[in-house]
Amino acid sequence: MKRILFGGACMAVGFAAALWLFPVAMGASTHDAYRQLDLFSEAFERVHADYVTPVSDKKLIDYAIQGMVSSLDPHSGYMDAKSFSDMQIQTRGQFGGLGIEVTMQDGLIKVISPIDGTPAAKAGIKPGDYIAAINGVPIEGMDLNAAIDKMRGPVGSKITVTILRRGMKKPFDVTMTRAIVKVDSVRWHREGDIGYIRLTAFNERTDSGLRKAVASLKKEIGPSRIEGYVLDLRNNPGGLLDQAIRVSDDMLNSGEIVSTRGRHPEDTQRFDAHPGDIMDGKPIIVLINGGTASAAEIVSGALQDNKRATVIGMTSFGKGSVQTIIPLGNGGGALRLTTARYYTPSGHSIQDTGIQPDIAVAESDKELPAIERPHEVDLPGHLAEQNPEEEHAVPVIRPAPGKTYKDFQLDYALDLLRGRKTVSFVTTKPMMLSKPARQD
Repeated sequence: MKRILFGGACMAVGFAAALWLFPVAMGASTHDAYRQLDLFSEAFERVHADYVTPVSDKKLIDYAIQGMVSSLDPHSGYMDAKSFSDMQIQTRGQFGGLGIEVTMQDGLIKVISPIDGTPAAKAGIKPGDYIAAINGVPIEGMDLNAAIDKMRGPVGSKITVTILRRGMKKPFDVTMTRAIVKVDSVRWHREGDIGYIRLTAFNERTDSGLRKAVASLKKEIGPSRIEGYVLDLRNNPGGLLDQAIRVSDDMLNSGEIVSTRGRHPEDTQRFDAHPGDIMDGKPIIVLINGGTASAAEIVSGALQDNKRATVIGMTSFGKGSVQTIIPLGNGGGALRLTTARYYTPSGHSIQDTGIQPDIAVAESDKELPAIERPHEVDLPGHLAEQNPEEEHAVPVIRPAPGKTYKDFQLDYALDLLRGRKTVSFVTTKPMMLSKPARQD
């Protein structure tokens, strides 16, 4: 469900003054709030009057709101009118830019995931990369929105970003050409008698794209000949909650998909599947990795907990929170505010821990440094999980040393569907996974 709550905006100084107009009994917390707003009013006036160069009231208020909201957690923030408009365009599946999902960490821009087929992906930008400078200008000290604005520009124009990557001794520059990023969030092809479907994001066209993909594969392979499906959610940064629910519902006949729990008991919502499995009960394998986040984790968790799919790969990103877009009045843009946590059907909160695969399958025969596998728990100020789970060691399936695979995780999934013993060609190494929540 795409939730948009409407509200109004006003200057804090105006609100502080308004409190004097209502001589009603106020509790201690209201008095405390007034004193803090009075402090803000004083700071606002001093900056407005004495800063070395003039700054508009609008900019000062924008900065104040951004500082207030972005300090709460890595996913809350304030969007001015332009950024809000850009976000609305992005969720419709077409926007201008480089095509990367990013966050702010340690004063630098950290890449969560490049989007398939975009300038960033074609240039070799990887999850876990840090962007230290844009066109030679260091970004340390900038807020996230300002840095993103610098990466945007006219279509066809060049941009050079300076990348810090674990394993590389020196920073290096990557030059890209800005483009209109059309996010075809669903791609598919046949792998013999198996349907391969990749979801790169969850925008307004994802559910319809999945249905189109399944119909196309049935026509190409034949409904009775299809052995199963591989649903590839690796490096999928998420997107719209309602699309995650619809996509999950497409593959389930019944059962819970996800529940969201907010600050108040009345905010709890549960979403259930309806009859009608577009894949006709055929086996499904879901591929995930450290770049699988948010809405993609909802789908993985729903299919896993309902025993509809086998999840293989590596532990997902661990973003188990829901952000509500709250438009502000008077052209003030919008708040992107964390308002709830989401839980899988088994009652498992994904926040921090992520989705644990049923079968842990690595991408290569080498252990990647932790920085190259970004997770929610690594982000400063992240929303802490309320009930941390016990960890336990599981074997990780890796390619045999010296054996080359174009995509080992996909090869493993295909062989698993075909009943082949891929495991005999690999080596294993233990890793720690969180203990799954129990079904009550």
